[in-house]
Amino acid sequence: MTVLISPIFIPFLRRLKFGQSIREEGPKSHLKKTGTPTMGGIMIVISALVTTVVMTYKLVPGAIGYEFWLLLFVMLGYGLLGFMDDFIKVAMKRNLGLTSKQKMLGQIAIAIIFYVILMRYEFSTVIHIPGTELQWDLGWGYLLLVILMLVGGSNAVNLTDGLDGLLAGTAAIAFGAFGILAAYSQSAPETVIFALAIVGALLGFLVFNAHPAKVFMGDTGSLALGAAIASIAILTKMEILLVIIGGVFVIETLSVIIQVISFKTTGKRVFKMSPLHHHYELLGWSEWRVVTTFWLVGLVFAALGVYIEVWLG
Repeated sequence: MTVLISPIFIPFLRRLKFGQSIREEGPKSHLKKTGTPTMGGIMIVISALVTTVVMTYKLVPGAIGYEFWLLLFVMLGYGLLGFMDDFIKVAMKRNLGLTSKQKMLGQIAIAIIFYVILMRYEFSTVIHIPGTELQWDLGWGYLLLVILMLVGGSNAVNLTDGLDGLLAGTAAIAFGAFGILAAYSQSAPETVIFALAIVGALLGFLVFNAHPAKVFMGDTGSLALGAAIASIAILTKMEILLVIIGGVFVIETLSVIIQVISFKTTGKRVFKMSPLHHHYELLGWSEWRVVTTFWLVGLVFAALGVYIEVWLG
């Protein structure tokens, strides 16, 4: 579906002059990407949404569980937040959209609604360490975990979206791993369909997003994807595994945190530029080499997560 609608949607974005503004502090080599159509995440969200709805109603017998509606709510909620951010950027021709406070408040609000609905269905607040017998009931503390996962997940994935095809590939791998684990653990079938629908949407998007990219997903896609994968981890009770399967996103976020702390405390930078993918660019790696290396690392993390849950869980 993504492949079919992209040749129509991309020229439409170009006619509307919804082009990407490249941040001035980024690598100079990226300036040539200025004007590339952005907000392509709309195609990912639409494809995943339609596929999930159609296939769920076709394949899931009986009543559809609340998980189905929660997954769609989170993806659409964060996708709308990202759309507002992207629209402000392209309409006002600047590289910053919503303020950090506005974006954070929106992300937290959606996370709280998500938690309230979970509690209405008496969702378990127990978390366990994969591969061990250790587990804890967080009680009200589970609210903080939900906020951390949804807000942190969406921002971590957003930080990874910096090179052609980087996020589309790593996210497809991570969603694929969760789709496999959801099927293995016999979680709600809607969750399996949702995860694999996103994999398909991302692979279709990658056809046009791989280097040299003809379209970027923008915050519309990255925020929606980050929140979606976090919500899958929560609903399948694989909260801790998100850190492993989403290892690339975690490393990218840590690189930014380390860079900021180091610069503010010592005045020195640990990396040539953060997030980490820019560091390797400035070391002289080609964009394609950075992207494929990160895909490979993401595949290793995904395989490790599946191994821990299936063979050690």
